[in-house]
Amino acid sequence: MKIISYTDIETSNNPHGVDARVIFNTDMVQVVHISLRKGEGLKLHTTPIDVFFYILEGEGYIEIGDETRKVMKDMLIDSPKDIPHRPYNQDSDVFRLLVIKLKKTA
Repeated sequence: MKIISYTDIETSNNPHGVDARVIFNTDMVQVVHISLRKGEGLKLHTTPIDVFFYILEGEGYIEIGDETRKVMKDMLIDSPKDIPHRPYNQDSDVFRLLVIKLKKTA
């Protein structure tokens, strides 16, 4: 068994300038822990793979394509490949989420 705490992982250098930590990475999937302070967010971008967002703490917004929704703890959001998307924090002191990237399908 391998147990990983995001606090033990260093923040990865990223074009969004936010606290993003790769906590799990295999050929099939990558899991990134993101902490966004009030006013922070990722830049709108696309990925060539499907991703999911799982909200851990706080409230924030997820923009996918031309739709923006307020999201909160324990919600799972599907973001299909090749559609511009971004999470951002407008209101909460802290907005923490996991980004699960499905790199390959079985």
